[in-house]
Amino acid sequence: MLVHICCAVDSHYFLEKIQEEYPEEKLVGYFYDPNIHPYSEYRLRYLDVEYSCKKLGIPLLEGPYNLEEWLKKVKGMEHLPEKGDRCTVCYDDRLDNSVQKALELGHDKFTTTLLISPKKSQEKLEIIGNNLFKKTGVEFIFRDYRSGNGAEIQGLRVKENSLYRQNYCGCLFGLSAQREHQKKIMDEMFNPISNQIMPESIEQRLELYKKRNTLEDENKEYKLIKQRFLNYRLLSGKVVVNKEVIPSYIFVYSTVNRNQTSSKIEYQKDGINYLAKDEVKIITLETFNKLAKTNYASTKELIFKSMSFEEEIKLRADILKNPFDLSALIVLDEVMDAKYEIFINAVTYEDIKEEIV
Repeated sequence: MLVHICCAVDSHYFLEKIQEEYPEEKLVGYFYDPNIHPYSEYRLRYLDVEYSCKKLGIPLLEGPYNLEEWLKKVKGMEHLPEKGDRCTVCYDDRLDNSVQKALELGHDKFTTTLLISPKKSQEKLEIIGNNLFKKTGVEFIFRDYRSGNGAEIQGLRVKENSLYRQNYCGCLFGLSAQREHQKKIMDEMFNPISNQIMPESIEQRLELYKKRNTLEDENKEYKLIKQRFLNYRLLSGKVVVNKEVIPSYIFVYSTVNRNQTSSKIEYQKDGINYLAKDEVKIITLETFNKLAKTNYASTKELIFKSMSFEEEIKLRADILKNPFDLSALIVLDEVMDAKYEIFINAVTYEDIKEEIV
């Protein structure tokens, strides 16, 4: 039996039940989910499914990530709600591809873990699956494992196995609608040009769950815990001098009132230049290199190849002598006796992230 898998949160308990109910069947997992966006989230969910299938002793195959083709299929349906026609097209695509893979492998049955997801329509999935059965002769196995206390047991399995509990369905359109409803920044779609791994970014979660896998392989004790913290994203920023934008590196947690300010340097001490307004501090690249023990040749190089987030936070606290300071701290190639126009569009917000202890 080929089992289409959407994510480990939905698949782990579902696969356990299928193994129980069909002990003679050779199960093969098939991860075909081109709707998942961005690609880093896709890789994270595949990593988690791979980990889950390994625990259950089920071989796993990965389907193509044909996002562009999927986007063409749902064109015009971007703003439709969950369980609407866009989702139906998505079910069609994933089940049709899965049944073709089942035929290719010589399987006579197929099913999908989408059936256990509370955000998916079992009725629509059953209709699509049965239509494909009539068309191909590969039997669609419909099972409702979420009714009764299924959802509760599913949640326990997730916790027991330290699975990744994603906080949105998967596609860009579902994510956009969900974050808009929550009035929360869509930080899943932010990735600094330096590729610095930001807290509670998908890239950070990917590193976290790779570490979980390593600890599992080494049979070491660990636990996933949640931590409440103040998160930050720089949306845009620039420094203008004499009507020209100059290379500038804006430290994390830098903010200015109303997103912009302008002033000249009023005071200088220990390599830190204090502007006359809005608590802005500027240091030269030479000072940065000295304090950070680095050897960047230019601020542009720093922009594209910055230090890690953890290193930057520590350096910021060392410079400002206050770990709670939200003043703007900016690196420039050199300081000038001129007026600085500073634009920083940034957000700070309460957030929750997972950690391993």
